[in-house]
Amino acid sequence: MDRSRPLARRPLVTLLTAAALAASGLTALTSAARAADADLARNGGFESALDGWTCTAGAVVNAPVHSGGAALKATPAGADNARCAQTVTVRPDSQYTLSGYVRGTYVYLGASGTGTTDVSTWVQSAPDWQRLTTTFRTGPATTRVTLYTHGWYGTGAYHADDISLTGPGGETGQPPAVPGGLTAGSVTSTGVALSWSPVSGATGYAVYRDGTRVSTVTGTSTTVTGLTPSTAYAFQVAAVNDAGESARSATVTATTAERPDGGGSGDLPAHALVGYLHASFANGSGYTRLADVPDSWDVIDLAFGEPTTVTSGDIRFERCPVSECPNVESDAEFKAAVKAKQAAGKKVLISIGGQNGQVQLTTTAARDKFVSSVSAIIDEYGLDGLDIDFEGHSLSLNADDTDFKNPKTPVVVNLIAAVKTLKAKYGDDFVLTMAPETFFVQLGYQYYGTGKWGGQDPRAGAYLPVIHALRDDLTLLHVQDYNSGPIMGLDNQYHSMGGADFHIAMTDMLLTGFPVAGDAANVFPPLRPDQVAIGMPASVNAGNGHVSPAEVNKALNCLTKKTDCGSYATHGTWPELRGLMTWSINWDRFANWEFQKNFDAYFG
Repeated sequence: MDRSRPLARRPLVTLLTAAALAASGLTALTSAARAADADLARNGGFESALDGWTCTAGAVVNAPVHSGGAALKATPAGADNARCAQTVTVRPDSQYTLSGYVRGTYVYLGASGTGTTDVSTWVQSAPDWQRLTTTFRTGPATTRVTLYTHGWYGTGAYHADDISLTGPGGETGQPPAVPGGLTAGSVTSTGVALSWSPVSGATGYAVYRDGTRVSTVTGTSTTVTGLTPSTAYAFQVAAVNDAGESARSATVTATTAERPDGGGSGDLPAHALVGYLHASFANGSGYTRLADVPDSWDVIDLAFGEPTTVTSGDIRFERCPVSECPNVESDAEFKAAVKAKQAAGKKVLISIGGQNGQVQLTTTAARDKFVSSVSAIIDEYGLDGLDIDFEGHSLSLNADDTDFKNPKTPVVVNLIAAVKTLKAKYGDDFVLTMAPETFFVQLGYQYYGTGKWGGQDPRAGAYLPVIHALRDDLTLLHVQDYNSGPIMGLDNQYHSMGGADFHIAMTDMLLTGFPVAGDAANVFPPLRPDQVAIGMPASVNAGNGHVSPAEVNKALNCLTKKTDCGSYATHGTWPELRGLMTWSINWDRFANWEFQKNFDAYFG
């Protein structure tokens, strides 16, 4: 990396010529040309969030700012330099000045696609706002130029504000006409299908829900998801092209359907306690018989069903051998315990995956084998459903898979199809839960897959398309808020394990929704609070990130009552938050049932 760039020495003839021009009152541009110049950068002050910008790791903050009430904060990480860019329409063979204010270490401002020489300027260290400026001339056929900022790898966050591109505007024409024929089609408990008539000259369409822009699409139909059952919504659509956005269409209203049984509570209590039971191994916590699990546990996930090979899709559930678990019950006793738990209103699920159970459904044959083998386990033991606990390298995204709403990667597409088949086979009573790690979910706020410029971890955010596609079938999502690195929350600050704030910030993201990879036009919709439980370790022995009962209660108070909140400000209050999940029942027994007792005391 080039850490220092000395100023180039100017030839004497250049300095003398410049002095002569200044003395004679001549300029490179005429007064008439300067009068025609305009600021072509869209939302250069970031007052409208990231509207107009595409960022790999950027977000808008309210402090520090150079002017106005907002600025960009972008954080390089790994192989990502936190680039933010926008493309503007320019005039061929014309002169332009690019400028902006930046703070931070190794901050760059530049323009590419100029048709002549692409330019950039940078500052090595700017502890306070510093202006960067550069100029360029477009080529004889250039009509579009990309402006960008970026930092440098591993050097911390940078800030940018008041970015402008001055020069003659391009021939952008007029915004398109207002779309007509907006119609609401099929309606589910959480989604409404919309369609409208095409508009000549439109390159896309902006969809509005209750006055808020929720998505941008290229076609003339879409389904707005993440809605609340039995709720009325108002929709509009506007046509978009390079010249801007049309006025919004006439409003269409639609009311979502009632909540379906299969995607709702699964007959769970208002506040549920979920735990994993080591059914195929013991480890240091010791083996706990299913019949000995206290009644406080509402959902019991049998850990684990694992594949015969990573890509086979052939899932097997082998109960703990006597050599490892001397007190293990017989198969008949185990099946009887399942029935007894169900008679008491509990749900018993088979959990697939875990730390050692890598599952990659790379082919349709593996997909079909997954369905048949999981069905065989459910049928043999009379279970209530499935928990997906894919970890490690089970899910990752191909380089061309950039839209969580329309996944392309086989391991993702095949998993979604397999689960939908299981749901269709067992009907509305089928309980579906998921236990992803934060890396696969909340990290998607900053990074998604390999990123638009490549180089990122392809597993980043890889659970998002699975959750989104199955949200109408999903009973519970309990992200593992443990064994996690720092994760950026919606306050654009990093949050680390060890206290209530981490659980508050991670859960708020699920209940509020968030733009994926910083793209305001591509928002992961919120889940219902009754679909969400918080995943925590039961004891210090169970995993990194354990917090005391007092911190557990602070997190619950903040999320359900908006009291006891710390530095993170939530975006709502959710008294219907379903409850808590823990790894594991065995480890909680080892710790004298501290986690369970605290849950019982809190929820009564």
